[in-house]
Amino acid sequence: MNLCIRVHFWSFYREMTGTALAEVEVPEGATVSDVVSAVHERWPALAPLRASTLVAVGVDYAEGGQPVRAGDEVSLFPPVQGG
Repeated sequence: MNLCIRVHFWSFYREMTGTALAEVEVPEGATVSDVVSAVHERWPALAPLRASTLVAVGVDYAEGGQPVRAGDEVSLFPPVQGG
């Protein structure tokens, strides 16, 4: 059985994907890392930024090994910019 996870794209990730919100499917028992991998399969241009991408599940930052559940919303934030 697959889980449907909503993914929010912030800042220039929105421009790179052409959308602010998408759904990806991952297998039951998947982790945040699996969701990010599914995003990178669909939008390969984001893959080189993986190491500096901030990820949140709901309103809390999340590590790659954190499990995801049906109905979770994952947000991807690009590296912080500024000067």
